[in-house]
Amino acid sequence: MDFSQMFMPVRRVEAIDPDALLKNQRWPFVLPVVRQLLREGLDFGQVTVIVGENGTGKSTLVEALAMAYGMNAEGGSTGAMNATRPSESELWQQLKLERGAAASRKGFFLRAETMHNFYTYLEESRFQTKLHERSHGESFLDLVEERIPFIQGLWILDEPESALSLAGCIKLMKLLRTIAEGRSQIIISTHSPMLATFPEAQILEVGAWGLRESQFEHLQLVRQWQEFFDNPHAYWLRDSN
Repeated sequence: MDFSQMFMPVRRVEAIDPDALLKNQRWPFVLPVVRQLLREGLDFGQVTVIVGENGTGKSTLVEALAMAYGMNAEGGSTGAMNATRPSESELWQQLKLERGAAASRKGFFLRAETMHNFYTYLEESRFQTKLHERSHGESFLDLVEERIPFIQGLWILDEPESALSLAGCIKLMKLLRTIAEGRSQIIISTHSPMLATFPEAQILEVGAWGLRESQFEHLQLVRQWQEFFDNPHAYWLRDSN
């Protein structure tokens, strides 16, 4: 076992009872990515970037990982208690995590769709920065930057680019590099080709096929953006049907 595996908070995730769960025809167990996870399990690197279209199960997967690790579905560190309207799936209850022998149990989960409620929770908990007084992107980056000294463990980010401009994405990339260099593990769900360029990251592409490991230049996401920028005006002329 090398250093990264020994200190990795989540080396692998598997289903507790895969045979029984594969018979389950309710959502989210019918999603191809979930069914593949149930059959095969999933190994992680120090940095894992998960990409795919809306509705393929990216957020469902990272949410379940965060909750199985002990983090709140709406975001925050391990032990955070903020909650508004429960909407998470039961998948997390069916998973078991394999941790590195000397891994930290600390973690932090950031998801774009629940950030507003999470900011309120933090401000009521006497968080230093007045997050609601900043723009969405500024507050997101402030939160990441302020948590870096305190969280050495597992970082999970669900579509962080949705709050950010191009310059904001670049700053986030630098912060994520700092987090990785500080002996933390990072799992990102994203639509952003920029975040998929993370050096030496494990890239997992999610789709109708389930989940597959890929290289940046082979991602459908990257090809689609390249086609768009090659001739952006053509997309306005396409038949919407």
